[in-house]
Amino acid sequence: MINPAPINVHINVFEGPMDLLLHLIRKDNLDVCDINIAEITKQYLDYLNVMKELNLEVAGEFLVMASTLMQIKAKTLLPSQAPTSEDEGPNPAKELIAKLVEYQKYKEASRFLEQKQESLKDQFYRSAPIFDAGEKVINIQMFDLLAAVKRAFERLDERKRVEMLKIEEFPIETKMEKVVELLKTHEWILLEDIFVGETKKRGIITCFMAVLELIKIKKLLARQDSRAGDIRIYLNPENKDKDFKTLMHGEAA
Repeated sequence: MINPAPINVHINVFEGPMDLLLHLIRKDNLDVCDINIAEITKQYLDYLNVMKELNLEVAGEFLVMASTLMQIKAKTLLPSQAPTSEDEGPNPAKELIAKLVEYQKYKEASRFLEQKQESLKDQFYRSAPIFDAGEKVINIQMFDLLAAVKRAFERLDERKRVEMLKIEEFPIETKMEKVVELLKTHEWILLEDIFVGETKKRGIITCFMAVLELIKIKKLLARQDSRAGDIRIYLNPENKDKDFKTLMHGEAA
């Protein structure tokens, strides 16, 4: 039996491991200086597994951070021992927290500058779709995209795990058609709506790829109301009446 070809996703701009840690901390409304290393490590590794499922090209720095987290977690599980001297050597946990605090400061400054740029850029839009104030465009956070895929994986019926082992083809164009059909009867849909009805990880992955491809060819637009908010998918008004196959392959398609 021939296994289906692997699905590869290539993303040019991808946040680093510190961004992922901050994402996990903010998601649970935690204080950077008071985090549960064991829980954060588990969640971090869960996200790495999602990246692996999506065949994302994960940089080595993500794996280095995973190793650091596991090292810190292992130390916290060891029986406490009284220090033998005043010089206890480096403390990886304290060093990581210090780096996170410093990194968070730079991220907040960067976010402020991004917001300024966005507000000024709005004054020069030409032929761009007009959205209500509540639909203001911000940069989509990659980890929010991964979180939607992760939740879709978690919703898979455990009783169907055996069925998931069966080889089944999931043509990306079929999933692209599914997404476009959903939007023919809705002004917008949530990103997670595209995973409804999918019972296999490969189907979820192909749906995710379909959305990325439709955005790439400018058939769809993605909007996020706020950081960590829901991601909504719209048909691009400029290409609303164009078939996505035409956009993919040119007018000759």
